[in-house]
Amino acid sequence: MDTRDAELIAEITDLRKRRGAVILAHNYQLGEVQDIADFVGDSLELSQRAAGTGAGVIVFCGVHFMAETASILCPDKVVLLPDVHAGCPMANMITAERLREKKKEIPQAAVVCYINSPAEVKAESDICCTSANAVAIVESLDAEEILFVPDQYLGHYVSTRTGKKMVLWPGYCPTHARITPERIRELRQEYPGARVVVHPECRPEVIALADEAMGTGGMRRYAQRDDVSEMIVGTEIGMIHRLRKENPGKRFIPVSEQAICPNMKLITLEKVLWSLQEMSPEVKVAEQIRWRAMAAVDKMLKVGSQR
Repeated sequence: MDTRDAELIAEITDLRKRRGAVILAHNYQLGEVQDIADFVGDSLELSQRAAGTGAGVIVFCGVHFMAETASILCPDKVVLLPDVHAGCPMANMITAERLREKKKEIPQAAVVCYINSPAEVKAESDICCTSANAVAIVESLDAEEILFVPDQYLGHYVSTRTGKKMVLWPGYCPTHARITPERIRELRQEYPGARVVVHPECRPEVIALADEAMGTGGMRRYAQRDDVSEMIVGTEIGMIHRLRKENPGKRFIPVSEQAICPNMKLITLEKVLWSLQEMSPEVKVAEQIRWRAMAAVDKMLKVGSQR
C-alpha cells in the first residue's frame, strides 16, 4: 500500500466514525474499495445489511440501482453513491413506461423483475428476484405465464429449470455477454482439474459448458468447499479479489480479463472520502414509487432468503 492510499484510508476511517456511516461494497468493486468496506456482498445482501444496521448514513459502493434498493429498504437513512455516474447498462435497457406498454400486451402474465433494475420498474412489477432465488421465485407463482425483466439470459436460465412459459425482455449484461463458450473450452483444456462456475447472466451456451451457474454469493460459498481447489470464474473480474482473499490456498482463474464492468470501477478511495465529506451524491427514491417497489421486494423476501 502506498502512502497516499494509507492516508486516504485513515481519513475515511475517521470520517466514517464521525458521520456514523457504514460502507458497503459490491463484490465487483475495486479491491482497495472492498478492503475498506464494513460489508462486502451482492446487491440484495448489501441492501439487507443496510436495513439491519443502526448507522444513519450508508455509503453504497456499487451502481445506481443498488443504492436505490437500499433507499427503498431504508427510507429514513441517508444513502450515498460515491459516483453519480455509476449506472448499470442492463438496468437502463428497461423503463417503467416500456414495461407498462408490454403489460398491456400480455395482461395475464405475472411480472418478475430482476433486482438489477430501476426503482420505477420494480414499482410496476409483481415480485422481484435475485440471481440466487430467481428459480424459487418463478416456481412460487401460480401464473401460467411470466414476463421476466430485464435480463433475457437469467430469464432463459430460469425457464430451463422451471418449465414455466416465460416472455423474456431483451436486456442483458454487457460484461457477462463478453464471456464466450470458446474461452470456456480453452480454459477447460488448460486447467482440466478446475471447476467452471459462471454467473446465470451469461449466455445459455456458456452456462451449458459450466459445472455450476450461480450468483456471486453462491460462488463464494462454492469456493469454500473442501473439494474445490481450482476454480474458473465466469463473472466480473472484481469477484476474483474476494475469492483469493478468502481462500489463499486455492487457485481462481478469471474466464476473461475483459469481463470488466467499467461502471463498477468508477468508485475509488478518493470518491468514498469526498462522498463522506460532502454527504453527496445522495440517492433517494420518491415515496410514491418506493412503497410500490417495496411491495415487490417484500413479496420476494417472503418466498425465502437467498440460497
